[in-house]
Amino acid sequence: MTLNSLNFVYAVISQSFLILIIMDFGDNMMLMRKKKKLSQAALGKLIGTSGDVIGRYERGDIKPSIDVVAKIADALEVSVDYLIGKTNLILDKETIHRIEDISNLKEENKNFIFNLIDMALRDMKTKKAYS
Repeated sequence: MTLNSLNFVYAVISQSFLILIIMDFGDNMMLMRKKKKLSQAALGKLIGTSGDVIGRYERGDIKPSIDVVAKIADALEVSVDYLIGKTNLILDKETIHRIEDISNLKEENKNFIFNLIDMALRDMKTKKAYS
């Protein structure tokens, strides 16, 4: 392959990846906005823009800056990772604060809490398997 061919292939792959991210972002943003029963205009007002811009983000017509993505995530009370499609896990603010609290503990205390969580999960899975 020539250098021009490689550059073309790289450009196509990069653009395709970018479109996938934006599509996931727009779909996830719209899903959470509707789940919160917010109009595009209401979400726009929360982050300091218009409903028309929110609609363009949701359709993938334009790409928001990382600062805007962070504002949208805060307004919708989800993680940036969820919005951009990196995870399907929706973490509410209370759960995020609990995780932050645990991460600030000493290692031995974190291990104690994780062992308790593991024990509870194991118990639930066992009950579910035998019910």
